Amino acid sequence: MGGGAYPQVPSSGYPGAGGYPAPGGYPAPGVYPGTPQPGGAPSYPAVPPGQGFGVPPGGAGFSGYPQPPSQSYGGGPTQVPLPGGFPGGQMPSQYPGQAPYPSQPAAMTQGTQGTIRPAANFDAMRDAEILRKAMKGFGTDEQAIVDVVANRSNDQRQKIKAAFKTMYGKDLIKDLKSELSGNMEELILALFMPSTYYDAWSLRNAMKGAGTQERVLIEILCTRTNQEIREIVRCYQSEFGRDLEKDIRSDTSGHFERLLVSMCQGNRDENQSVNHQMAQDDAQRLYQAGEGRLGTDESCFNMILATRSFPQLKATMEAYSRMANRDLLSSVGREFSGYVESGLKAILQCALSRPAFFAERLYYSMKGAGTDDSTLVRIVVTRSEIDLVQIKQMFTQMYQKTLGTVIASDTSGDYRKLLLAIVGQ
Repeated sequence: MGGGAYPQVPSSGYPGAGGYPAPGGYPAPGVYPGTPQPGGAPSYPAVPPGQGFGVPPGGAGFSGYPQPPSQSYGGGPTQVPLPGGFPGGQMPSQYPGQAPYPSQPAAMTQGTQGTIRPAANFDAMRDAEILRKAMKGFGTDEQAIVDVVANRSNDQRQKIKAAFKTMYGKDLIKDLKSELSGNMEELILALFMPSTYYDAWSLRNAMKGAGTQERVLIEILCTRTNQEIREIVRCYQSEFGRDLEKDIRSDTSGHFERLLVSMCQGNRDENQSVNHQMAQDDAQRLYQAGEGRLGTDESCFNMILATRSFPQLKATMEAYSRMANRDLLSSVGREFSGYVESGLKAILQCALSRPAFFAERLYYSMKGAGTDDSTLVRIVVTRSEIDLVQIKQMFTQMYQKTLGTVIASDTSGDYRKLLLAIVGQ
């Protein structure tokens, strides 16, 4: 593809929101959207300087579990730049013969790109009362619970929890736990945790007891913004009285351990401007650390993938595919194996498109026999106020079916109802 194929973003445009591809413009299934194809011509969208990369507005710190972090994703006039995708530009259209991404209709570029928005004229006490009624007497009115929970932002759910305790002198979470079970219980409890706490809790859970769920560590630590990571580290310490980095060290080893320790520093460069000379140099260094020699210099990969900004890594991937005539993701696959391979790939996939990374994780959580419900719940809940709209678009584009359809065929009962209410069918 030659350069210059970038449509204009409407001036009200939400930074980085990629539109739907034109019909027939699907990438080959299984190909990662936005992967630079070997030998593709360079075409870089202009990146406005100083744009934050998916950084939530407001820098308030985490203040203990009962209060949610004062920065909430929903609402507010602040526009959150979209994780994954250059602010102000679409993803490069890299497939031969694929139509360039059309610009998005103005209606779709307004406000946050989560599927859950804060409810207007919200009344915490009224909601607390509805939940209390739903749980009183025989049986539980799950539909009433679904209607409240799916249509309130995380911030609002924290307020409902506080109102419930004030009004009834009982803990809403304990009451819900005694009424619910299985996946529905896990989903509801996840929705009622402040988002930072939920990430910290998921990490703790992944390392508790025998065995470690490395995929969870990768999914959280390799995809969050610096601010999110720093808040997670603080919350992990304040809630569990433990040092996240220490837990990672004792639960992982080798190059994977080093990668995760790098990630939990929350120190990635977040400057939006791309240095093309550096991209060339880094591509060269990665080639010489991997494909260009016998064996692999793992620390070179770790250094570049842990420190460079996501837009910078995207440019490096493009430079690499021009230079080495193969893409960096497949080189990582050849040079590494196991969890460190998955971690490095997750970082590169986030640089190409964070929503596509999560779409792929969702797809594999439901593919084949059985469903990995914890992953399904975790991604739907954690992205519901950030970029679930884009994740749904990517899912359709990558797998030719909607996320809702796949969830509906893989789940049942109230659990299915609530998931679909969050995903927004």
